[in-house]
Amino acid sequence: MKASARDVLNLFYDEEPNPDRWLAFDRYPRRLVHRLVRGKPNPGGQMRMFLNLCAGLDRLGVHYRVNDYRFIKSNPGELACIIGTPIVLDKIAWRNPILYGPAVSPPVDDPLLLERLPVKKVLVPGPWVEAMFKPYWGSAVQTWPVGIDVDRWQPISQEKKQFDVLLYDKILWEHDQLELSLIEPIRATLRKYGRSFTEIRYGFYREEEYWELLGRSQTMVFLCEHESQGIAYQQALSCGVPILAWDRGGPWNDPAYYPHRIIYEPVTSVPYWDERCGLRFTAITQFDAAWAEFWDAFQRACYTPRPYIMENLTLEKCAREYVKIAETIVA
Repeated sequence: MKASARDVLNLFYDEEPNPDRWLAFDRYPRRLVHRLVRGKPNPGGQMRMFLNLCAGLDRLGVHYRVNDYRFIKSNPGELACIIGTPIVLDKIAWRNPILYGPAVSPPVDDPLLLERLPVKKVLVPGPWVEAMFKPYWGSAVQTWPVGIDVDRWQPISQEKKQFDVLLYDKILWEHDQLELSLIEPIRATLRKYGRSFTEIRYGFYREEEYWELLGRSQTMVFLCEHESQGIAYQQALSCGVPILAWDRGGPWNDPAYYPHRIIYEPVTSVPYWDERCGLRFTAITQFDAAWAEFWDAFQRACYTPRPYIMENLTLEKCAREYVKIAETIVA
C-alpha cells in the first residue's frame, strides 16, 4: 500500500554551505583543519532542531524518510517537510505541498516564497520571530519549538556541584565591546559576593563539556542579545539549573539585516520562560541588585526550572505537535 504523509513523514534538511573564504575550494582543507584542531564539530542550533525532531518522532513511533528526493519527486501529492535550511528550497522543482521550518531565513530574503513555491505553512522557533514574519507571510506563519531531551539533560546530585555559577557567553555581536561593558563587570560582581564561577562561550565548546559543567554548577548567568528558541539555556533548565538571564529587549540587531533591511522589536533572549526558571535583568546597571535577589531566591529553593521544560518542551510533546501540524496540511 502506498505510504502517505499520514503514516510516513518526508523530512528534508541540509546545513548551510561552508563557502570558500580566501581561495577556490579552500573550504575543504579548512574543514579538515578545524576537525583536527577541535574534533568532530558540534551540531549547530539548526542541526539540533532537526536531530531533536527526529528523536521525538522516534519516541512516538512515527516513521519518516530523510532527504528522499527520488520518492518525493515521484509522489507530488506527498507532503514535503522541509526543516531547512533555505538551500533545500532550490534542490529540486518542488510540486509537493510544503511544511517549511523552523530553520528558515527572514522573509526579506525570499519575499515571494509563498507565490513561487507550494509552501502551506512556515514554522518558526519562537513567538517574537512569528510576530516579525507575519507582516510578510501572514497566517502561514506559526510558532513551533523543538523539544529538549530531558533524559539526557537532567539534574545531577548537589554533592557534585563545584561552582556557584556557570557564566554562559553567547554574545553574538560586538563581543569585544561587551566583554568590557557587560561580562567583566559581571565577573567583578560575582567576585565581590564571593561566588565561585566558571565560564563557557558559545561556539567554543563541545556539547559534552557543556553537559559536564551544568552538572558541576548550581546556577547559570546567561548572556545573549536574543534567542529565537534558545536550546542551550533550555538544556540548563532541564538540568534543574536556574538562570539569571540578560534580557535587554530592543531591536533584532543582526548586522546582516539591521538596520538597513529589517527593523523589528522587541526581541528576547529567553522566549520560553516563567517565574520558575529564574530571574531576568535588562542592563548591567541592574545586575548587582538582580544578582542579590536571584541568589537569595535560589538559596530559598524558589526556582524549579525542570518542571517548566517537562510541561512545555519535551521531545515527545513537541514532536506530537509537529505531526498535528503536518496532518492539518494533509487534511
